Amino acid sequence: MHPKRKQRLTIAVLVVVLSSAAVGLVSYALRGNINLFYPPADIVAGKAPVDRAIRVGGMVVEGSILRSEQDLTTVFEVTDYAGTVTVSYTGILPDLFAEGEGVVASGMLLPDGSFRATEVLAKHDENYMPPEVAEALQGAQSADSPYRQGEGD
Repeated sequence: MHPKRKQRLTIAVLVVVLSSAAVGLVSYALRGNINLFYPPADIVAGKAPVDRAIRVGGMVVEGSILRSEQDLTTVFEVTDYAGTVTVSYTGILPDLFAEGEGVVASGMLLPDGSFRATEVLAKHDENYMPPEVAEALQGAQSADSPYRQGEGD
């Protein structure tokens, strides 16, 4: 093999190896930053990872909001009409946060099945709902569900 051709082959192999290593390292680093969405039914079924950053979304259950008198901790329940998850959040909640309204919370699922939120987002007007929440609610509402939308209105 000609020395110049051998040198080009060596450089090409080196570029491929280094590029592969860089892509592998970036993929590994980003793996821990993925924040997946889970509806309450999946969390109750045990499909969500514990002690890892996830998001949960649904409707705030009527009568479930409990506010601490000592600090800014609020405990409430989120449902997709097929499952319910207890969420605790310490901080100032959005102005539009209310019972019966859509919400998405980011945080971690605890081993006891409750959810500790680090961020709570409420829908911004009467027509908007995050696509993940809308799909989860639509999929969970069935004819045999005791929590069908529109009942009790």
